[in-house]
Amino acid sequence: MSANDKIALNNIGAVTNALDLMMEKDPRVVLWGEDAGFEGGVFRATEGLQKKYGIERAWDAPIAEASICGVAVGAAIAGLRPVIEMQFQGFSYPAFQQLFTHAARYRNRSRSRFTVPMVLRMPMAGDVRALEHHSEAIEAMFAHVPGLKVVMPSTPYDTKGLLIAAINDPDPVVFLEPKKIYRSFKQEIPAGIYEVEIGKANVIKEGQDLTIVTYGAQVHETIAAIRDEALADVDIELIDLRTIKPVDTETIINSVKKTGRILIIHEAVKSFSVSAEIIARVNEKAFDYLNSAPARLTGYDITVPLAKGENFHKISKEKIIAKVKEMMEN
Repeated sequence: MSANDKIALNNIGAVTNALDLMMEKDPRVVLWGEDAGFEGGVFRATEGLQKKYGIERAWDAPIAEASICGVAVGAAIAGLRPVIEMQFQGFSYPAFQQLFTHAARYRNRSRSRFTVPMVLRMPMAGDVRALEHHSEAIEAMFAHVPGLKVVMPSTPYDTKGLLIAAINDPDPVVFLEPKKIYRSFKQEIPAGIYEVEIGKANVIKEGQDLTIVTYGAQVHETIAAIRDEALADVDIELIDLRTIKPVDTETIINSVKKTGRILIIHEAVKSFSVSAEIIARVNEKAFDYLNSAPARLTGYDITVPLAKGENFHKISKEKIIAKVKEMMEN
């Protein structure tokens, strides 16, 4: 394989490819989760890895999220690099005690004598019209905890590069995978191992009139809105966070100083959210540059509705266009 070799993958394929390459390179990389071994996961992200690397390195865990996470903490402290999968982000609540009070704190607790190099992978968010625990977006809960890094890619290139970076990271990383874009498109990406820096946002499009900050599946809804002729007269700068924590404050602030306006878009609920944190940082560091109040377009403060009710809750191109027009008129 040469450095110039490319491969066309969707987001789910990028996950599989990253895991395959890292398991081949480093025997310390192991994985387990609900149906993650023999079946290859509910979305087939780990398909074929048990057959290739054996049941000792890729196995099925019981439906016991606290155990899945707790075993990973111990394995990481002992020298392995576990990558664990929970079928849906909304299933992770029983694991909070292990993740928040042990994985996140062990470096500090041991004064850096021990670290916890583990990755928690979770499909998340909506657009599959499934029951509440299958469609939640609770990234802010994880981002609130000191000691955790939280990543949410939007493209196959970023998915592979950020997952490899997360596996190599000496500390625990929560790796969130929006289900909506698992198989929605393919992208040519490097076939070999590479990293995308954790903590660095991507300026997808530069502009002068308005900064939009978003991440995950909402990046693609926002791109569709920007390309619509209804917003042809608005010069929008689009930032894909890629990493929710540590958030790339510098890139956001530099953009707001240029545009004077900011809109944050995410699928998660509005209150006590990632958008609230970003607005606080903008007010602290760029208040004098603002031409209008920071705004946000988010999910409602409700449990994700079932079936077609999800259409009411989710972010759409039409909602983004309407919000941008409202901001530019003020």
